Amino acid sequence: MTDGIWVLADPRAGTAAQALGIAERLGAPFRTVDLDWGRGAKLPFPWPTLAGLSPAARASIQPPWPRLVLSAGRRAGPVARWLGRRGARLVHCMRPGFGAAGFDLLVIGRHDSPAPAPNLLEILGACHRLSPARLAAARGEWAALADLPPPRVALLVGGKPGTQGPMAPEVAAGIAARLRGFAGSVLATTSRRSGPAAAEAIAARLAGHPHRLYRPGDPGPNPYAGFLAWADAVVVTGDSVSMLSEALATAVPVFIADPGGLGPRHLRLAESLVAAGQARTLDAAPVPFARASLDETGRVAAAIRARGLW
Repeated sequence: MTDGIWVLADPRAGTAAQALGIAERLGAPFRTVDLDWGRGAKLPFPWPTLAGLSPAARASIQPPWPRLVLSAGRRAGPVARWLGRRGARLVHCMRPGFGAAGFDLLVIGRHDSPAPAPNLLEILGACHRLSPARLAAARGEWAALADLPPPRVALLVGGKPGTQGPMAPEVAAGIAARLRGFAGSVLATTSRRSGPAAAEAIAARLAGHPHRLYRPGDPGPNPYAGFLAWADAVVVTGDSVSMLSEALATAVPVFIADPGGLGPRHLRLAESLVAAGQARTLDAAPVPFARASLDETGRVAAAIRARGLW
């Protein structure tokens, strides 16, 4: 007996969202398997194994085995390959480390410069959960945002990757000040990596100007999807692969703000989006430009069906 689709969900939200977004677009029931990592997770296992998981997570992986496994991130690679040994077809987002040829489909962003391979699908940015249907629904859920003066500019603020620390308040304030100069209103959201000081700096700089600001932990529902659904333009800090990719789901101009200190990978991401005509740097704002909404997650789901993986 076989199960349907399993999504191996890494604790990092942006990583898990890549696999979850694909599962949602396939339109079939799926099981989310939370990957709780143990001490061995940091080891680059070259063979299929569950050794990186905590004992509890390892014990939760039981038959019936799935027909299709969707995963993302290096740590999930050995777990997916272990399930592949039990008959599952494997679709993996991001570089898996060892065993790349063992996956039926690898979904890797152009900014990671993947080498051509029969099982490779190169995309712009990363997969995510902000589907066209979700954006359409959010426009209805957050219809009150239409009362803010146009142009409404969504500001998506990330933060330094990994453990490098929060965003410097003066950097956040500078980006907010730039938007205040041309936006009729600002729809701003920060992430946990931004840090409270950066969020406060944005609030102070936008004081007296029409705006909405959502910080992680604020009461009430998160308006993130509503901000994107009602935005006339989007400004995203270049340190967030997830936010940049989600902004591209809209059909409005997307501008990339450089917070400074970006590594080669994030610089390549910005370059790839600009080269594809999907974004421009913040220096080019507010001059509008035409672009089509990007649905890479939908393209991946279509490729899975076309290859007979589901």
